[in-house]
Amino acid sequence: MTRPISMGLSLLSRAEATGFERAQWAEAHGYDSVWIPDGDGKMHSLTLAGAVAATTRRVTIGTGIVPVYTHTPAVLAASCTALAHLAPGRFVLGVGSSSKAMMESWNGIPFQKPLTRVKETVQVLRGMLAGERVDFQGQTLSTRGFRLNPPPPKPVPIYLAALRPNMLELAGELGDGVILNLVPLRVLPRMLEHVAAGAKRSGRTLADLDIVYRMNAVVADDRPAAIADVREFIARYFAAPVYNQYFTWCGYEAEAKAFNEGFAKGDRAATAAAISERMVTEVGLVGDEKAVQQQVRDYLAAGVTTPVINPLCTTAEATDRAFLAFAPKHFKLK
Repeated sequence: MTRPISMGLSLLSRAEATGFERAQWAEAHGYDSVWIPDGDGKMHSLTLAGAVAATTRRVTIGTGIVPVYTHTPAVLAASCTALAHLAPGRFVLGVGSSSKAMMESWNGIPFQKPLTRVKETVQVLRGMLAGERVDFQGQTLSTRGFRLNPPPPKPVPIYLAALRPNMLELAGELGDGVILNLVPLRVLPRMLEHVAAGAKRSGRTLADLDIVYRMNAVVADDRPAAIADVREFIARYFAAPVYNQYFTWCGYEAEAKAFNEGFAKGDRAATAAAISERMVTEVGLVGDEKAVQQQVRDYLAAGVTTPVINPLCTTAEATDRAFLAFAPKHFKLK
C-alpha cells in the first residue's frame, strides 16, 4: 500500500521569531502538518507544540527534532501525554541525537554513544507511553518505577532523525517514521535502502514508515542571491563533525576537505568558497516557484512522503512566497 503524501511546513523559519500565527496560517492554507525544530536558540519545541495544539484544530504537530540528551524518557513521556490530550491524534514526537556542539558547548552534556542513546530512549519511551511501569538499566540511561497516570489516549507516533546508515536502520527498525535533512536526490535511494533494512528487522517494509524530509528552500528570481543564502545555511551545518562526516558520505569529499582546511585557519571566506554551487543546488531547493515545485515532485517520486518546507529567506515577504508556493491549495503534485 502506498502511503499518502502529506505537505508539511517548518515553523520558526529564519525570518520568523515565533510560530503561533504561522501555524494557524498553515492550517488555513491547507497544509497537513507543522514541524517545530529545537535546540537552535529559538523556542522550545515541546512548549511551542502545546501553544500550537491549543490554537489549531486540524494540522498534525510534529517536533523536528527533540534532542534525547536534554530530554529524559520520563520528561518526554509526560510531555507527549499532555500534547496527546491537547491535540488527540495530532501529535508526532520526532527525536534525535542532535550534535556535539549543541549538547556539549550549549548544555554541558557529554555527547556519548548517540546511536545507543537514541535507541534506549525510544525503547524506554514506548513502554512508558503504553502505561507500563518501567524499570530499565542501559548503557546511557536508567529509570526505575516510572508510570504514566494516565497514559495518552492513543499511541503517540515516534519518528527518528537520521543521517547515515546505522541511524537510518535504527529509524527503520524502531520508528514510525524517519526525519531527513540536507539530502541530495541522488543519495536518497541509498538512504532509503538502509531504512528499509531496519524496517525488515521489525517485520515491516518501507511503506509502513513516513519519510519526512525537511526541504531547505529559497524561492527567488535572483539565483546568485538565493545560492548565497543556501551556502551560508549549509556552512553552519558543515562545521559540526556529524554533518561534516555525513556530507563526505554523500560524496562531497573535496568540499569537506577544503572546508576543514579553511575552518582550521578560521578563514570564513575559504569555508564559504569550499561549498560548491553543485552542493548548494543538490542539498537545497533554489529557483523560482516552477523550479522548486518540480524539485519537490522529484523527491516525492523518489520516496519522500512528507515534504516539510523550510524557507531560508531572511524577509517575511520572501518567506510567504516560499510557503505559498507549496500550499496544497496551489501546489499540484503532478
